[in-house]
Amino acid sequence: QVQLVESGGGLVQAGGSLRLSCAASGRSFSTWNMGWFRQGPGKEREFVATIRWRSGVNYIADYSDSVKGRFTISRDNAKNTIYLQMNSLKPEDTAVYYCTRDQTYWGQGTQVTVSS
Repeated sequence: QVQLVESGGGLVQAGGSLRLSCAASGRSFSTWNMGWFRQGPGKEREFVATIRWRSGVNYIADYSDSVKGRFTISRDNAKNTIYLQMNSLKPEDTAVYYCTRDQTYWGQGTQVTVSS
């Protein structure tokens, strides 16, 4: 049974930073493709970032254009946890952020609100 639990959301002013965490349960976490999606008010869920395991390469990170250069996804396999470091936050980053494994398993989400 895979369980994903996000934490770290909150209220921050524009230009500020937050770090989200996603703790996972299950075996072989180091080989899981993990990612972050978000859903803003009145919007559909959208891709934010992913960190994928590739044999011989280790991990590959990808980002949506809207967060590239501001957000960084990382993982700590010893803790079965991934992170999303969010810098230079903008009001349009306001959303519920979801952690996912292969877009098959999802966490419950954590609210991020950026005030202008």
